[in-house]
Amino acid sequence: MLRKPSPQQTALEMVSLDGLVPKDHLLRKIEAVIDFSFIHDRVAGLYCPDNGRPPLDPTVMFKTLFIGYLFGVRSERQLMREIEVNVAYRWFLGLKLTDPVFDASTLSQNRRRRYNDTSVAQDIFDAIVEQAIAKGLVDGTVLYTDSTHLKANANRNRYDTAVIAKSRADYWDALDAAIEQDRTEHGKKPLPDKERQPIEKETKVSRTDPDAGYMVREGKPKGFFYLDHRTVDGRLGIITDTHTTPANVHDSIVYLGRLDRQRQRFDFDVGAVGLDAGYATSGIAQGLEQRGILGVTGYRRPTPPRSGMMASKLFAYEAKLDGYRCPQGQLLPYATTDRTGYRHYKSDPLICRSCPLLASCTSSRNATRLIIRHVWADARERADAHRLTPWGKRIYKRRKETVERSFADAKQLHGHRYARFRGLLAVTCQCLLAAAAQNIKKMALALAPRAIWA
Repeated sequence: MLRKPSPQQTALEMVSLDGLVPKDHLLRKIEAVIDFSFIHDRVAGLYCPDNGRPPLDPTVMFKTLFIGYLFGVRSERQLMREIEVNVAYRWFLGLKLTDPVFDASTLSQNRRRRYNDTSVAQDIFDAIVEQAIAKGLVDGTVLYTDSTHLKANANRNRYDTAVIAKSRADYWDALDAAIEQDRTEHGKKPLPDKERQPIEKETKVSRTDPDAGYMVREGKPKGFFYLDHRTVDGRLGIITDTHTTPANVHDSIVYLGRLDRQRQRFDFDVGAVGLDAGYATSGIAQGLEQRGILGVTGYRRPTPPRSGMMASKLFAYEAKLDGYRCPQGQLLPYATTDRTGYRHYKSDPLICRSCPLLASCTSSRNATRLIIRHVWADARERADAHRLTPWGKRIYKRRKETVERSFADAKQLHGHRYARFRGLLAVTCQCLLAAAAQNIKKMALALAPRAIWA
């Protein structure tokens, strides 16, 4: 017999909050695996010990933020509404069913007044990585690095133009020393002392978020973005480093410095790294060799010659003679080494003027063909050769299963397509906490079955 159900919302029941949370819930696994007690000790010095109103417990505050990143809740106001009705979230935060939820402004005011730098977020991220290392989930032997773009919280049509200097590369000092040594070995005088300055370029600057960079890359959307430069360990895909820059900073600029930070901070003995073609530069190849690290980078297609002109690859380099042999047999000897780190090899115009290939070889008025070679070109060629070895192919293939998968999960599951805040500092904290949340989830899924059911 069909009956009309009576309302049950006001009925009194004896329930336990723990009994309402499924045994296999992700937050249960996280609570069983991750020790969050370090957060309170890390930030205790930012609070007054004997004066003022009682604050929100910092551990609860950061666990609240982790809930937002774990479940892709981008709005902090929406996050508070979710905590009000989600018993699993209340259980994770230690709130009873009748406890009021703090206001979203508590998060924003703490971020603006108390946590107004990146040190706390960086330390929390590092502590999570250290826990993963202690549990045997990270070994630091093979690291994979790449970057992804986050759309800035800015209107792409509201901007001014300004002349901005590009970022300083990590290896500039080493390059200056290599140039001086190369010129000395070739009997050239040292270049006049001149401080190396970044190239200046006119670009668009957002009025809404001036820290964001205007990105113009092939195959990428145009507009104001940030870049999240991320390194992932090859064993389980745990993120070991994340570094945020404006989108107009090239991937290779900051790479070596961030690699050194991981080696020093976590005492990694890195044996090899897997990188995409954006990192295939002579500076990075030389830096990896100096550190005793094997680099496997993607293929970088050389710049094609002008239509109808002869490509530089048709000129064979002869190391013993330190010169290039042209298709007609002429040797182009060394001429000089410029301030940018390139050796110049020039042909003899007396020979070139009678060459049948002159029209397709050079358009120079004095009939001279110039070939340039970086002082670290040998290191670059050795690094390129790694990609063709069996072990190099295995390492490079693993990229898509580690760092590319990490970015795909971040964008699809954790709301990492967009910058939630404005300003480099706030976006850096977002990237650090989002990466920490991904590590927490991966650690919980890897270890929780043993932790819960043992």
